[in-house]
Amino acid sequence: MRILHTSDWHVGKVLKGQNRLSEHVEVLAQVVEIARAHRPDLVIVAGDLYDTAAPTPDATKLVTRALSALRNTGADVVAIGGNHDNGPALDALRPWAEAAGITLRGTVRDNAADHVVTGTTTDGQRWRLVALPFLSQRYAVRAAEMYDLTPAEANQTYADHVARLLARLTEDFSTPDPNGPVVNLITAHLTVVGAATGGGEREAHTVLDYAVPTTVFPASAHYVALGHLHRSQSVPGPCPIRYSGSPLAVDFGEEENAPSVTLVEVGPDKAATTTQIPITAAVPLRTVRGTLADLATMRDALEELAARDGAALPWLRVQLREKPRAGLREEVQELLPRALEIRIDPDLTPRPTARAARTAGRSPRQLFADYLTACGHADDDGVRALFDELYEEVSAQTDREVRR
Repeated sequence: MRILHTSDWHVGKVLKGQNRLSEHVEVLAQVVEIARAHRPDLVIVAGDLYDTAAPTPDATKLVTRALSALRNTGADVVAIGGNHDNGPALDALRPWAEAAGITLRGTVRDNAADHVVTGTTTDGQRWRLVALPFLSQRYAVRAAEMYDLTPAEANQTYADHVARLLARLTEDFSTPDPNGPVVNLITAHLTVVGAATGGGEREAHTVLDYAVPTTVFPASAHYVALGHLHRSQSVPGPCPIRYSGSPLAVDFGEEENAPSVTLVEVGPDKAATTTQIPITAAVPLRTVRGTLADLATMRDALEELAARDGAALPWLRVQLREKPRAGLREEVQELLPRALEIRIDPDLTPRPTARAARTAGRSPRQLFADYLTACGHADDDGVRALFDELYEEVSAQTDREVRR
């Protein structure tokens, strides 16, 4: 059978104030086109459909339409909740999903059968999928235990809970089925030991805390489709284990990632083979460094490269090698309108060389002048003028409020 494995859409993501909904529209449209071209029997979305537990109406509309479009390719579709999703809210959508022929699992439930999804391909190949949404450590490790345990002990307790849960859900994997061979599959949203984080995921949820060993997955599983880490990668273990990665980089920590989805070919007697399919609609993220003159040259190079590849200009993080001064941000944004974050190179950030003067009896203007001198900007008349203007405006407003 053929599987399309994707995860970590993070629809609704805002990057440095930039709404990325239009990018998600293009990215998910390409995912749907890949499904139409490759005709998978099953599409797995392994969590983090949304970037926030309170998605906007536009984000909800995009996700539900994308899931429906994937279902309309003829594939079965199974999606699970991730740590960014509102699991109960996803479960509330289950009546809609079932009517649309989509399997949606938002939270871990007491009924084990609810987490085992079965189906048959058009060629008659039977499959069963254990669908395990994100399991919060606060839920798996009770509050009382978390206070009493060391971090290492809490991590081991969490891993033990996940291992027992998966053992219960996969207990039929090693039992011969009287109706013929079955492809055994697992999808989950979690971190496994030995995987690379990919830069963008918060370390508290991925690298050290609450990572589980690959041994929680049985050797009888033919393929494990994971979500949570945004870098596409396979992880050595007792069975084929893979993160599909995110179809677009969600922050500048992921600029080196290759946005993609994974196509899987697997059978009861056929070892899983995977093909990484790039998502070219994803707008890249880039970090650039240099002086204003360097940035002007970079702008031309970025425009030429985008024109050659027929791609969008990247969103930029700028580390500027210029002495701080008033109006510098505006000059950078004029040169590079796609700059979302602008920072002075830390090596060029002046450190105060003297303690600030005593504040008693000194006016705000005098104190600000002392601050500028301490930071090496005593001659920056532009900043002084901006402070004076702001101070006059605030003082006038305060006087008006007092007279009331």
